[in-house]
Amino acid sequence: MEEQKKAAAISYDPAKDRAPQLVAAGRGLIAEKILEVARAFDVPVREDRNLVHLLEALEIDSDIPEELYRVVAEVLVYLYKLENEFNPEEDAGSAT
Repeated sequence: MEEQKKAAAISYDPAKDRAPQLVAAGRGLIAEKILEVARAFDVPVREDRNLVHLLEALEIDSDIPEELYRVVAEVLVYLYKLENEFNPEEDAGSAT
């Protein structure tokens, strides 16, 4: 039997958030919708089954617990690098 697709979405704005937050999580059709919205808004997606498994146990809109900071930080660094790889002028600062 094929395992049902799972997805989770986190958000983090260091200017206003204490910690990253879980903003969506689900399986099956909900997971597909999360991925569809991410693609529609050009949000990078990283596959990490173990992390999704841990995140789906949390309440939506809750802070990521300290035990998951390291792995979530790794994801955020990965996404930051991806974003700068595709938008190098944004990393150049205001020098023009």
